[in-house]
Amino acid sequence: MAEPTSTLALVLADLAAEGEELDARVATLPAAGWAKPTPAAGWSIAHQIAHLNWTDRLALLAIEQPDRLAEAMRRASADPARFVDDAAATGAALPPDELLAGWRAGRAELAERLAAVQPGRKLAWFGPPMSAASMATARLMETWAHGLDVAEALGEPPRPTNRLQHVARLAVRTRDFAFRLHGLEVPAGEFRIELTTPDGSRWQYGPADAGQSVTGPAFDFCLLAVQRRHRRDVALVAHGPQAEIWLEIIQAFAGPPGAGRAASR
Repeated sequence: MAEPTSTLALVLADLAAEGEELDARVATLPAAGWAKPTPAAGWSIAHQIAHLNWTDRLALLAIEQPDRLAEAMRRASADPARFVDDAAATGAALPPDELLAGWRAGRAELAERLAAVQPGRKLAWFGPPMSAASMATARLMETWAHGLDVAEALGEPPRPTNRLQHVARLAVRTRDFAFRLHGLEVPAGEFRIELTTPDGSRWQYGPADAGQSVTGPAFDFCLLAVQRRHRRDVALVAHGPQAEIWLEIIQAFAGPPGAGRAASR
C-alpha cells in the first residue's frame, strides 16, 4: 500500500501550481507589459514578480543561511516598508527575461530545499518561526496575493481554485497575530468559520458552538485576509463584536499592519 502524501508534499504541489499559473500570465508579456501599473501603489508587474523572487530567496536563507536572514530581519526592522519597496525596485530594474528566469530558478530551488527540511525543524521568519509546511503555505499565500495584483493589472479576472484552502487556513491560524499586531486583546475562545468554497462545498474551522463566527464565500475571505479587498467589498458576515473587529484587521502575512485597499463604494 502506498504511503499517504505528506502535508508538506501537498502544499508544495499546490505552491508549484500557483506559481505556474502566475508564470503563464507574465511569460508572454512584451517588455512594455512588465511596466504596467498594478493596484499596489507604485508597483508595476515587474515589481510584483521581483518581490516574489526576493522573498523566495529570503526563504532560502531561512533554510540554508539563517545568520544572513537574521541580518536582513534587523535591517527590515528599521523601516519595513522601505526595505520591501527598495528590494522590489531593484528587481524590477532588471530586464524582464532576466527577472523571469531568476524567479523561476528561485522558486524551483526553494521547493527542492523545503522538501528536504528535516521534520520538526522550525525556520526563522519575519513573524513566528515556522515549519517547512507553514513556510510553503506562506509562499503560496504570497504568490496568490501578488498574482491577484498582476491579474487585475492585465484585466484578467482571477480564477478561484481549491488551493485557497491553504490561504484560508493560514488566515484562521493567524487570527491572534492580527489582534496583537494592532495592540488589541486576543479573544479568549476560538471563532467558528464557515466558508463556501469555489466548488460549492464548505470549509469549516473552529468549534460548531463557538460564541462568535464568520460566514461567507471562501474567495472573499481570502481576498480580505491578504488585504486585496476592503471589508465593505466582501460578502462576509461577522456574528459577534470581536469577529467583526477581526474582519477589519485580518492579515495573513507577516510584517507591520498593512494599509489594505480602499473601498470601491
